[in-house]
Amino acid sequence: MIESRYSTAADVVRRDLDAICDGLADELGDLGGARLLIIGGAGFLGHYLVQAAAHANARLAEPIQIDVYDNYIRGVPAWLERCGDDPNVTLRRHDVVDPIPQDAGTFDYIIHAASIASPTYYRKYPIETMDANVTGLRNVLDYSYSPSGAGSRILYFSTSEIYGDPDPSNIPTKESYRGLVSSTGPRACYDESKRYGETLCVNFARQRGVPVTMARPFNNYGPGLKLTDRRVLPDLVRDVLAGRDITLLSDGRPTRTFCYVADAIVGYYKVLLRGRAGEPYNIGIEQPEISMRELAEQVAEAAREILGYEGRVVVAESEEQDYLTDNPNRRCPDIQKARQELGFEPHVDLADGIRRSLIWYRENHDGEDA
Repeated sequence: MIESRYSTAADVVRRDLDAICDGLADELGDLGGARLLIIGGAGFLGHYLVQAAAHANARLAEPIQIDVYDNYIRGVPAWLERCGDDPNVTLRRHDVVDPIPQDAGTFDYIIHAASIASPTYYRKYPIETMDANVTGLRNVLDYSYSPSGAGSRILYFSTSEIYGDPDPSNIPTKESYRGLVSSTGPRACYDESKRYGETLCVNFARQRGVPVTMARPFNNYGPGLKLTDRRVLPDLVRDVLAGRDITLLSDGRPTRTFCYVADAIVGYYKVLLRGRAGEPYNIGIEQPEISMRELAEQVAEAAREILGYEGRVVVAESEEQDYLTDNPNRRCPDIQKARQELGFEPHVDLADGIRRSLIWYRENHDGEDA
């Protein structure tokens, strides 16, 4: 085994939080003294959205007041319980499909990150998925437009899934691409509700002056993504930690680019603070675009170095009937818009990101299904 420069999960998280704050050096001043609401803060992206804001307070003359709303359907994760001990962090049980409580007060910034994002689970819970993406978003937009909201600036988490399965001439994919998406397939509950969510944002920005921006994530991974989430990287790592062969439930040919979560979080805060109202921004990484087979082999190689893993990569068929239906063949973003307008630039290469993820998963492999 080869020793990693990250020896523990805590070390990975600490370095990531420092890097996020460094990447936002020009933007943090806008958050100082502000009140920030993160809806869906107990989820994967909430893991670093919440902790990065709390971590940034050590650098600010006036702290960010951070409110975290979630329905906590799987309980309060340990990392968030620790954040709850911070006097600048307030946790509240709230479901996004309900209006923001009347006693909530006024927020300067709102991040709507409440959604079912794993294909396995949004296929299983399609109506709940649509409710969070449409009704939940409408509640947030209405709040910002109301006297109570007083023009809260909103970041809406859309998705790269709105592009569907792009034709090759539109890869890398720009924000201007209109998409090739099924409105009736098993993934449509997520894809189409996110598309409609963007339509809501654009029209609230244009007609009512609500300062809402949209981020389109491209395959984020890393600390905070539950091992039970059923997205590709945690599925591969789950096999590793169980000491069995890594099983691909496809022929391994579809390709993706993978953006490490710490890089992505910098991008999301930049969209929140600097993005133009009613505009979408791709947040991801442009290279390398690799096949699922190549990803699995890289995970296996890193696991051999870090964990002494002895398994191999094998192929099998999923028992889930719609597992591969409407699954895009390729996904790769064009991030020139975010780069030029916001100064977004991802730095963590895939090999390093996989190593950090394995170290984090080694100590964080418990948890209920997502």
